[in-house]
Amino acid sequence: MTNQDVFTLIRSTYNSFTNTERKVADYILDHTKEVIYLSIVDLADACGVGESSVFRFCKTMKLKGYQEFRIVLAQSISPDEDTQELTSKITMEDTLEEVSSKILTTNINALTETQKLINEDDISEAISSMIMAERIHFFGVGASLMTAMEAKNKFMRISNKTECSIDSHLQIMTAALMSEKDVAVLISYSGSTKDMIEVAKIAKKRAAKVILITRFVKSPLTNYSDITLLCGANEGPLQGGSLSAKLAQLYLLDVLYAEYYRKTGQVSETNKERTSKAVIEKML
Repeated sequence: MTNQDVFTLIRSTYNSFTNTERKVADYILDHTKEVIYLSIVDLADACGVGESSVFRFCKTMKLKGYQEFRIVLAQSISPDEDTQELTSKITMEDTLEEVSSKILTTNINALTETQKLINEDDISEAISSMIMAERIHFFGVGASLMTAMEAKNKFMRISNKTECSIDSHLQIMTAALMSEKDVAVLISYSGSTKDMIEVAKIAKKRAAKVILITRFVKSPLTNYSDITLLCGANEGPLQGGSLSAKLAQLYLLDVLYAEYYRKTGQVSETNKERTSKAVIEKML
């Protein structure tokens, strides 16, 4: 993908757009900074068109798809070679104190928004499903895989039924062997990752309970989730794997862990003591 100015692309291609594609183009030109943080579903809803129209809009501009469009858009807004994080607005002139303050503010905002997005009924349903499940499988790719592994590490201290495969092929095979007695916890900021969509499709086909941790209310993955838990961090296309997004996801997982621990009482307490003693033996 070469560096391109998205505004030049839109204007030079405008006459080739269909009427629905022009709606998308007009909305982007009028709401440039907001679009960076929208999923393809959100943008389609905002423009009053279908997702396919947004995708065709990208293809008409010779882009591979919506994610490449968002990257080109972000580069057009912030063309500096060392592109700064859009949410924290860190500049080259900032002092160390200013940088640390802005990062702190960004992370606090992500956690605060996530807390406000928590739906108690959804959390309760998710916990009930996890307690009743024979196996709990955590899924993620890229930066979200790191979060899934953290979740596995956290829950295995109080339960022996958690799993996390680190390879996309192993994840698909794991999903294919799930049943209605299992729970799949999918972690995806965008909700548009191809590997996770395939895992969700297969897990759903196997009648497993699907819990999704994501940023957007509407995305391809939410079509397959039984329970959707929202994290509140804004992550631009040039900020993949941002720590604020990871913190928001980990916060939700910590809430699930605490509730699971509370609801299972003595069982979790006993398991926690056993795993803690086992780890102590490894320390000086």
